[in-house]
Amino acid sequence: MEVTARAPGKIILTGEHAVVHGSTAVAASIDLYTTITLQIPSDSDASDGLLKIKLEDMGLEFSWPVEKIKDALPDLGNPLSSQPQSCSHESLKSIASLVEEQNIPEAKIELASGLYAFLWMYTSIHGYKPATAIVTSTLPLGSGLGSSASFCVSVSAALLALTSAVSLDLGHKGWLSFREDNLELVNKWAYEGEKIIHGKPSGIDNTVSTFGNMIMFKSGKLTRMKSSMPLRMLITNTKVGRNTKALVAGVSERTLRHPEAMNAVFIAVDYISKELSSIIQSPAADPLSLTEKEEKLEELMEMNQGLLQCMGVSHASIETVLRTTLKYKLSSKLTGAGGGGCVLTLLPTCILLFL
Repeated sequence: MEVTARAPGKIILTGEHAVVHGSTAVAASIDLYTTITLQIPSDSDASDGLLKIKLEDMGLEFSWPVEKIKDALPDLGNPLSSQPQSCSHESLKSIASLVEEQNIPEAKIELASGLYAFLWMYTSIHGYKPATAIVTSTLPLGSGLGSSASFCVSVSAALLALTSAVSLDLGHKGWLSFREDNLELVNKWAYEGEKIIHGKPSGIDNTVSTFGNMIMFKSGKLTRMKSSMPLRMLITNTKVGRNTKALVAGVSERTLRHPEAMNAVFIAVDYISKELSSIIQSPAADPLSLTEKEEKLEELMEMNQGLLQCMGVSHASIETVLRTTLKYKLSSKLTGAGGGGCVLTLLPTCILLFL
């Protein structure tokens, strides 16, 4: 059996970090994808008894004997694909031991948490079957564009496609879409993978990667949005790596030290996200009203960036991009966890480029 699944990356327009603390966030999917091809041999096929994952873009391959996985995770012998389950601390320790044996190159050590998520999701859904997963991606890692969520969603979709938990015509040639209830299941499993990678994610990254388009997200509640205006964003990659889990934890620690001040910051972000979603969805009657809407969006982006600075998640590389785009009277903000990563710049419809 073989299936290929893909899931998009994302940008967060407003609300990153604050969404973890109950504020509203607005996010949109982008046309950069992680793609996974999953091959599970039938009983009649020759099998080497290994679970393999090939990261083709990096030229890396990792494998584990399924018997060794069985010894490490003995409680997953009866997989329940329709019931997503969290990885316990004990199971995570066992998975970490399996991954440590792979001798991951020091320069790629950030891949370890993704392997943890893959092993947990695969074994929870398919048990101790040999298989090969081939992964490719057009998303830069650790840049704030949702590469880990895209990975978890594509893994979840591929794994579930080969179970009875979802309804798909596997004889169909070409891309298929999951039904709404199936997407919910894909999203829940992807979230379990994201928790392994990031600790306490908000769930917005995997949700927008699963459902696509543009969404408003608050406390686990998803509202799909339909933009009534063109929204062009320039994405600048600072190429400064960062640790999402550490940045999220840093905001939580600052909140513990300054609860009232940080609560005010989160409330302000909530208002910004709600106003931005209202502007994006309201119709623009003429070019003048469109320009006015874009000017409001620019102000909201600038305010959100200022609040992200209050949270302590900006970075010198981000500030350099902000100063550069400001020279051309363009508004920018970080997207994702911050501390480097990517910066969004709104490109107005009437922008004039001087060469």
